[in-house]
Amino acid sequence: MTIVLYHNPDCSKSRALKAALEERGVAFSVIQYLETPPSREELLELIGSLVDPPGVMIRKDRRFSELELDPLHYGEEASAERVANLLIDHPELMQRPILRGVTRAAIGRPLEKALAVL
Repeated sequence: MTIVLYHNPDCSKSRALKAALEERGVAFSVIQYLETPPSREELLELIGSLVDPPGVMIRKDRRFSELELDPLHYGEEASAERVANLLIDHPELMQRPILRGVTRAAIGRPLEKALAVL
């Protein structure tokens, strides 16, 4: 399996992680998940490899509020299925950046957390 960066080029944290990988000479592929959203199966696989609980993959930002979603319903302990179902309908709510290493994945907040999965 190849190393994959789930990337949003408009996000400074995502750009910083991409630059850090390039500076270290790490071979990786980039998925701009807003242009090419992962399938439900890909999301479930990614969620299953996270070092954190599934619910951390959901951004609780202004868009989350606009959709009138309940933070308790989508908290850290939300099921993988619930998280995947939400992100299929609203990929913009996916936390970023996410780095999937060979066996584990992590959200790059802080950057070092994601680099630790290499």
